[in-house]
Amino acid sequence: MGLSRKPTVGAARSGDPYLPAHGNGGYRVEHYELDLDYKLAANRLSGRAVLTAVADAPLSRFSLDLAAFRVPKVLVDGRPARFTQTRSTRNGDKLHVTPARAVEGPFTVEVRYVGNPAPVSSRWGDVGWDELTDGALVASQPVGAPSWFPCNDHPSDKATYRITVTTAAPYTVAATGVLTARRRSAGTRTWVYERTEPTASYLVSVQIGRYDEVELAAGPVPQIALVPARLRKSAARDLGRHPAIMTALEGFFGPYPFANYQLVVTEDELEDPIEAQGMSIFGANHVDGRRTHERLVVHELAHQWFGNSLTIADWSHIWLNEGFATYAEWLWSEASGGRSAAAHARDWHARMAVKPADLVLADPGPGRMFDERVYKRGALVLHALRGRMGDEPFFALLQDWAARHRHATVSTAQFVQLAGQHAATDLSAFFTAWLHRPALPGIAARDR
Repeated sequence: MGLSRKPTVGAARSGDPYLPAHGNGGYRVEHYELDLDYKLAANRLSGRAVLTAVADAPLSRFSLDLAAFRVPKVLVDGRPARFTQTRSTRNGDKLHVTPARAVEGPFTVEVRYVGNPAPVSSRWGDVGWDELTDGALVASQPVGAPSWFPCNDHPSDKATYRITVTTAAPYTVAATGVLTARRRSAGTRTWVYERTEPTASYLVSVQIGRYDEVELAAGPVPQIALVPARLRKSAARDLGRHPAIMTALEGFFGPYPFANYQLVVTEDELEDPIEAQGMSIFGANHVDGRRTHERLVVHELAHQWFGNSLTIADWSHIWLNEGFATYAEWLWSEASGGRSAAAHARDWHARMAVKPADLVLADPGPGRMFDERVYKRGALVLHALRGRMGDEPFFALLQDWAARHRHATVSTAQFVQLAGQHAATDLSAFFTAWLHRPALPGIAARDR
């Protein structure tokens, strides 16, 4: 007979080198069942979340990330559990759960919660659930998911989702996943979305507004846009080349990794577009009928491969998201008859060369995760690598990278290792200079 293991307390921190207070240890979540009722006028959210999880070892207590909602009930494996809530700017907002008996292996936790959802304050501004002038949106990168549901808020803990949202009937709801049901009752409408591909919590989204649906492509990947009626004509032009963009990116990176793609244009203006799993969100200011912001459309679509399907193991690897999405902009420019990728690389190399040489791309630090240099230097790495390897092995590398780690988590070391396998030459000095030294390397004359 084996010896039973003594229960432990699951850590209320993830150990992430940049954001250790977000995420929790001791377990992983496999599936989220979210049932939400949202009153727009009162900004009132009533939620029921059922998490199916697996404990790595016997746990006498564990923690979830959840903002300042009132929690009337928590059940673990169907039994009432004791719980406390803590609020801390330093350590994050947590729901600490003590089950009636220790959990081990698979278990479920059900959380009932209610309150007025609001964004989470962060060094990058307010992120998470936010009110629009007439509706609501979710913009969670990197730590906003707890603003609207209890979760293990770390990019490496990917899970599947079923999201049910009930709200006033005149409003359209778009959420992460494929729409599987829609029903109407007195004054309200309920929408059900399912995402069967593993998804990081920050990439789960809900968008609510008065939207018209515009079909961009029926298949093989259904692509739709949800836009305010007043912007329908402009959006139809601005997004008119979306099927061609999808085809081009599939040619560069391999098959699109999800079952569908939704674009949402809000009635309000937004500072930046927002990425989510199988979805991108743009502000009214990103639509002008002249395709002025088409590069942003390309950027957000590219994140479906790099960031969403391939999710970084922790936030120090963020160049793998933003460098790849930025380079996709340059590739589309070239493919669509615009400026070549080499021309973009030349211009951005000159711009980066006059900026301070104090950022290490493979470890920019939490304060510089969204620094412009992470985006542009990340793209320059890829362009320089393309020049070093040649087009055929370079694009074979990108497709292998996307296929090999589909719906998984990735790190810089994994990309460097795979690039070395595809290259006919030693790349160690190349990657040391580009990724681990602050000085900006030059680019070869042929790539200028």
